[in-house]
Amino acid sequence: MRKTLIPYKKERLLMVRKIIRFIDNMIDKTVFLVCLVLFLLGSYGLYDSYMVYQQATDDSILKYKPGYETDDATNKKIKENMVAWLTVDNTNIDYPVMQGKDNNEYLNKDPFGDYSLSGSIFLDSRNNPDFDDYYSLVYGHHMEQDMMFGALDDYLKEGYLDSHSSGTLTVGEKKYKLRFFAVLECEATEPAIFAPTENDDETLDYIKQHALFLDDDATPAKDEKILGLSTCKYPDTVERTLIFGAMSPVKD
Repeated sequence: MRKTLIPYKKERLLMVRKIIRFIDNMIDKTVFLVCLVLFLLGSYGLYDSYMVYQQATDDSILKYKPGYETDDATNKKIKENMVAWLTVDNTNIDYPVMQGKDNNEYLNKDPFGDYSLSGSIFLDSRNNPDFDDYYSLVYGHHMEQDMMFGALDDYLKEGYLDSHSSGTLTVGEKKYKLRFFAVLECEATEPAIFAPTENDDETLDYIKQHALFLDDDATPAKDEKILGLSTCKYPDTVERTLIFGAMSPVKD
């Protein structure tokens, strides 16, 4: 004998089916939204990495280098906070040096004052912008493919300092030849290195005692100043990689 569902059981079964279909649709939509969000985040990450690299590799900044001529027209102007131009021979380091009111200002700001994840090369805010201090410290982000101060990694290779020991620092009308003499790794809390103008009498001794590589014949003479270039060794750590150069004034 065939059994038939009584009306309220039919309605209950239909309601259960509707709930199941609703839940199934919600799961499908949730999975789709999660996948969409992951896709958008991944795409943004790739775009962000691309833009950071583009900013770091943009050599159009060279039109502002002292003595560098170009026909390119631009309405942009480097902010008046540019204090020097730094070139390390046979490397990608060829940038304007900025100086902010503190050491955070140019971490994520380009030389034009615009937001930039690659930031700028900048002089410690405690240093004299004329580079008249005995020891001046310049910072730059550690970027891939030797951009910005990522190029300092190469100095950790034995023998690299010997073949990449020269550079130029142009400060207004003054010019200094740079003679790099030491490579160092230390923490950003080391006062002999990261407190310029405060511990100048300790700086050279500390470098000589702790350098990974040191050219004794190239250390600064009594009338020469020291320039330090610093970058992060690893993200989110206090470890730093530095090279140090003697500043020899170029006479007219």
